[in-house]
Amino acid sequence: MHKITLNLLCISLLLGTVINVHAEKADLNKVIEVYGERTAGDLKNKIFSYIDNVVITQGTLLINADLVQVHTDESSEVITYIARGAPATFKQILEDGTPIYLQANEIRFEPEKNTVFISGDAELRQEGSKVSGTTISYNFLTEQVLANGDDNNQVKTVLQPKLLDKEDK
Repeated sequence: MHKITLNLLCISLLLGTVINVHAEKADLNKVIEVYGERTAGDLKNKIFSYIDNVVITQGTLLINADLVQVHTDESSEVITYIARGAPATFKQILEDGTPIYLQANEIRFEPEKNTVFISGDAELRQEGSKVSGTTISYNFLTEQVLANGDDNNQVKTVLQPKLLDKEDK
C-alpha cells in the first residue's frame, strides 16, 4: 500500500510539472448556457436536471453529457455541476491557449472551489499527454492532480517526448 501511495505521489508531482493547467479566468465572468432535450427541477432542494444530449457552455468551457444535475447549496449559494454519460466530457481552453480535455462516466465540477473530480474510466488529456485511472481530481488554482486506480486498473500516464524535452532544459 505504501508503494502505491508513493507511486501516486510521484505521478502527481510529475503531472504538476508537465501538465500545466490554468483555467481561463475570463470564463468565470461569461454567461452560462445549458441545453438539453428535457429539463426537470426540484425547486425546494435547488436541484435542476438537464436530460439527454446536454450541452453546457461558459466562454471556452464545454461540457457534454447524457444527464447534468445542477445543485445549489442553500446556505452558501455554491453551485455544483454533476455530469453523467458514457462518457461525459469536459473541454476548456486554458490561459496559455492550450486545451484541456477530460472524460469519464461522471464529472463533478465545482467552479467556486476551482475543482473538477472525474470518476469511472477517467481520463485527462493535454497537449498529447494523458493520465487515466478510476478517479482523477484536479484543482485549477493549486494545479494539483491526484489520479487513483483500483484493484483492477492501475493509473496510466502517457507523456509526449516534446514535453519531456522541455522539462530537461
